[in-house]
Amino acid sequence: MKDFTKITEQSSNHDGLENLSTRELLEGINQEDQGIALAVEKAIPQIEALVEAIYPRFQEGGRLFYIGAGTSGRLGIVDASEIPPTFGLDHGRVIGIIAGGDHAIRKAVEFAEDNPDQAWEDLQAFGFNEKDSLIGIAASGTTPYVLGGIAKAKEAGWVTGGITNNPGSPLALNSEFPVELAVGPEFVTGSTRMKSGTAQKLALNMISTALMIRIGRIQGNKMVDMQLSNNKLVDRGTRYLQQALDLPYDEAKALLQEHGSVRAALSAR
Repeated sequence: MKDFTKITEQSSNHDGLENLSTRELLEGINQEDQGIALAVEKAIPQIEALVEAIYPRFQEGGRLFYIGAGTSGRLGIVDASEIPPTFGLDHGRVIGIIAGGDHAIRKAVEFAEDNPDQAWEDLQAFGFNEKDSLIGIAASGTTPYVLGGIAKAKEAGWVTGGITNNPGSPLALNSEFPVELAVGPEFVTGSTRMKSGTAQKLALNMISTALMIRIGRIQGNKMVDMQLSNNKLVDRGTRYLQQALDLPYDEAKALLQEHGSVRAALSAR
């Protein structure tokens, strides 16, 4: 493994934080945040390569897994949990797993990330096949839980991606498709829930949304397969149909309720 600079642990560009006013703190955080989107932009070729590798396998029924610890693990779970309501896919197609299990979503589980064998054990509960893909998420790029899972998945023939905020880290070097988001030191030194976590969230949004569009879960720019699980979404679907079919609101809503989805309603007309 080549040497690399762990940017995520470098000292903040700001000091004496305890002496700053609320306004000064907020302005400093915002100043640091302004570079996040640019860092993600630089990684677009890497993100593209990862999506292109996952796409044909996913199209054939493969699944996408995220693994991570702490903030990174929670971000993977958040992204996975939004796929069914937004795109109408089964909960078993995109799955987020966090070190320490579901309990760790709300409360940190000490040392859970330090076991290099645990991620693969956690993945075994889902079975696997050669069409599945795994994305490890770790700001440091050194989390044993994530590295161990990536190594085993590669051996099993999965596509492997790694989202990290330290270029040249072990996660970047050992993933087939690394995504390196170099956002620089955190406002609070080492607090990777801040810029690093925000960059990871942006990248995950891009990966899952692009993948869902590529497999046909969007028509035009509309979520035609979204689950109608609350009044807001029923209203949204109704307005989609109003616009697409030039119908009065009540007629569009009745059509939506009759067919159960925007896609089905559009296909029926």
